[in-house]
Amino acid sequence: MKKLLLLSLCLGLAACGDQNDDLRQFVKDAGKDMKGKVEPLPQVKPYTPFTYDAFDIPDPFKPRKLKPTGKGGGLQPDVNRPRELLENFPLENLKMVGSLEQREPNKKAPVFYGLIKTPDNNIYRVKVGNYLGQNYGKIMAITETEITLKETVEDAGGNWTERETSMTLQEQ
Repeated sequence: MKKLLLLSLCLGLAACGDQNDDLRQFVKDAGKDMKGKVEPLPQVKPYTPFTYDAFDIPDPFKPRKLKPTGKGGGLQPDVNRPRELLENFPLENLKMVGSLEQREPNKKAPVFYGLIKTPDNNIYRVKVGNYLGQNYGKIMAITETEITLKETVEDAGGNWTERETSMTLQEQ
């Protein structure tokens, strides 16, 4: 019985062997007419070296400090006075959140105070004559809704100029 099974298996395999010849022939003929079209590489241009001579020009990617030119004349901030706490913050980061009117002893008119909120959520009371911001901003006037400052800033030429800035009440 085993011999008969082995013999039939061999005959079956031999019969399948002839059918693969036409498959092999098809695969061989299918790729005959195929040719790839590859474009030629572009012409390589010769390298021409470039010498960088701009060592005297300041680097545009490094921050520069202005050198005082002495042209500032009489208008210059008082750099020798003690700096106030609110001068450590940029003016954009400070917010006016209120105002106070208070009568002080020995004065007839009431004094207006502004309430300033810092980025660390502390509130400070300021009055006319105090300084705010990093541009030597001196408080000139305080109303219920606004604080007016006069800042002293240095321009690119080294000259000092004054500009008027105001902070308005920020309601939350």
